[in-house]
Amino acid sequence: MIFALPFPSIDPEIVSVTVFGFELALRWYALAYILGIVLGCWLVLLMLLRPAVGGGSRPRWLPRAVALLTWILLGVVLGGRLGFVLFFQFEYYSAHPGEILQVWQGGMSFHGGFLGVVLAIILFSLKNNVPMVRVGDAVAAVAPIGILFGRLANFINGELWGRPTLVPWGVVFPDPAAQLCAERFGEVCARHPSQIYEAILEGLVLGLVLLWGITRRRWLHVPGRAIGVFLLGYGLGRTIVEGFRQADAQFITESNPFGHVIRLGQSAEAWGLTMGQVLSLPMVAVGLLVLRADPCEQFHGAVPDRSGRRLLYHTRPLWGSGGLRDSARDQPDVW
Repeated sequence: MIFALPFPSIDPEIVSVTVFGFELALRWYALAYILGIVLGCWLVLLMLLRPAVGGGSRPRWLPRAVALLTWILLGVVLGGRLGFVLFFQFEYYSAHPGEILQVWQGGMSFHGGFLGVVLAIILFSLKNNVPMVRVGDAVAAVAPIGILFGRLANFINGELWGRPTLVPWGVVFPDPAAQLCAERFGEVCARHPSQIYEAILEGLVLGLVLLWGITRRRWLHVPGRAIGVFLLGYGLGRTIVEGFRQADAQFITESNPFGHVIRLGQSAEAWGLTMGQVLSLPMVAVGLLVLRADPCEQFHGAVPDRSGRRLLYHTRPLWGSGGLRDSARDQPDVW
């Protein structure tokens, strides 16, 4: 007998109604998208309306924030779906192209959604002639909110569970596929609640780090700082959790039980990288490059102090000598 936690009995559908013979249901996953986007938008507006936090004067693209919200929503949905098709189920959807747009059947990829949001920010910035790095910083600052809600919804749906485990906080997921390992563990097979791990690392912890940096270290005054921290934080968090998360079934074989797409060796215990790690490690590399870049020569911010005077400063890399320091030069706002 093993110690394990039973899966909580939560209906994936919050409410369901039938209209003219069609059943309309609000699911936790959809609610996670709605809450993430609405709360994220609200927090962006709250930050940018406070010059001491948001990076100087009110950005000129702020009145078009609703339009940006639409672009991001399209980027998340279309990018997430296409990413799932290309990265995880390419062979299947190549044979069944008519199912690619059937988003309601499930199948979304974070990395695809991320690339979709990047493209949305680029297009929005070019169309409205605003600095895309600044827009990206604002979006990156609140992205962990959506990740937190999304991973909690994954847990409620009983999907994306982790590898088999004997730890006392392992969860017995009801999905028959999650119980295929029961013969090796006894009556039931407990698994790592990897969705909760991701909600904590990529959502809660990363969100608190960004909140601290933005409110205490004025990261939004430094172009690219929030983007770099988000890329580094998410990439590291996802890479770590992939070590506890069950790989997608199409990557798993008898000789490759961990579903590595890059392997060093042929034995079942050979070290390797999962698809999630392959897609996340470039985020770590780009995040480090962004944080190491010195915007000191190209940007000077200005924020009012308590007396109303404008204090100017240079920006420095996140690590290394220096930090924020006063400057005597007054440069125009770049928002």
